[in-house]
Amino acid sequence: MRTDSASQTRSAGSDLDNDTALYLLQRVAARDEQAFITLHRAMGRRIFAYALRLLGNHDQAEEVVSDTMFEVWRNPTRFEGRSRFSTWVLGIARHRVLDRLRAPSRLLDATSTEIDEALPAEDVSAFESVAAQERERGVRNCMDKLSDVHRECLHLVFYEGAPLADVAVLQDCPENTVKTRLFHARRNIQNCLRLLLINEGRASTRTANHA
Repeated sequence: MRTDSASQTRSAGSDLDNDTALYLLQRVAARDEQAFITLHRAMGRRIFAYALRLLGNHDQAEEVVSDTMFEVWRNPTRFEGRSRFSTWVLGIARHRVLDRLRAPSRLLDATSTEIDEALPAEDVSAFESVAAQERERGVRNCMDKLSDVHRECLHLVFYEGAPLADVAVLQDCPENTVKTRLFHARRNIQNCLRLLLINEGRASTRTANHA
């Protein structure tokens, strides 16, 4: 016996399997607002993380979430089943992200102002505290140095857990191209992080010598 959308809402939680998502999408097509709320709750954070990874701006990432889910509400029947539901939704988000990337007025980088400014713990030295913040900033900078398409590929595979075939559909390219992009993205990140650690070691040595 098939459960109603209210039961689906209680059982779905923040992660939806594909079959549940498709059932809820059918309910959305019937203008079931509770089903839409469940989909929004399940996909909102994923869309936000995806958009933030590419845009680097919280406000714009929130706008992408709203625009994407509004499109799902308006046109649920556009889903053709060629990929998982989550991949289809991220495809909508991708177009919204690209619109903002093309906009001349978009904020290029807001991440440096969002680093946690909490005071260091008493058992952590001043250098270690600064090093931790620099390391976090460095990792973000390494990601920012990737091209948009490579950063997107890395996010989809490692953060979303998307199959390579789904990424190929989303990026409109052969699966082998996805593998190549993933290889180059990982190599570039590794090289960047290696330099980051080398520079951190040099800074630590200079601090110790001046102590």
